[in-house]
Amino acid sequence: MPKLLIIIGSTRPGRIGLPVAGWFSKLAVADGRFDVQLVDLAELALPFLDEPDHPALRNYTTPHALEWSAIVDSADAIVLVTAEYNFGYPAPLKNALDYLYHEWRNKPLGFVSYGGVAAGTRSVQQLQQVTSALQMVTVRTSVHIPFVFDMLDANGELVPNAQMHAAATSMFAELEALNVTLASARAVS
Repeated sequence: MPKLLIIIGSTRPGRIGLPVAGWFSKLAVADGRFDVQLVDLAELALPFLDEPDHPALRNYTTPHALEWSAIVDSADAIVLVTAEYNFGYPAPLKNALDYLYHEWRNKPLGFVSYGGVAAGTRSVQQLQQVTSALQMVTVRTSVHIPFVFDMLDANGELVPNAQMHAAATSMFAELEALNVTLASARAVS
């Protein structure tokens, strides 16, 4: 079964990324197309990029870089769960992306974004530039959650609507199909 890596991009205390990613990862498991791994960048705690060599060399020297490389390398598809901070995406997510290079290549990519009226779409626009440079291939469907604070219940759990569920289900199908296409490219790179 292909492996889907879901990355929580915000490390801010009180972040909404936890309930959003929790909902999405449970839905991904229930969908059954992927073996799902959820990685919280707050728990991973990557320091600001501290490797002496360029990531393209894959000459990692620190335990945290080696661990992060192994996690991403083992994934067949990736979903980034991201907030929008001041029209952009969180710095820890940029740091996590920049730690590696080859590990991202030829992998299908989906986005789950959240925020206010813009639903995190501006952060996704910026991420598309960076992930394209890393040779990731974005699926057509994303999950964008506007006014995310209004979608939390009294326990802080996300209460998704039908549009979110439909978009996530479409994304799973697109990630699965694109993974089949890109698997051969990953095998030779």
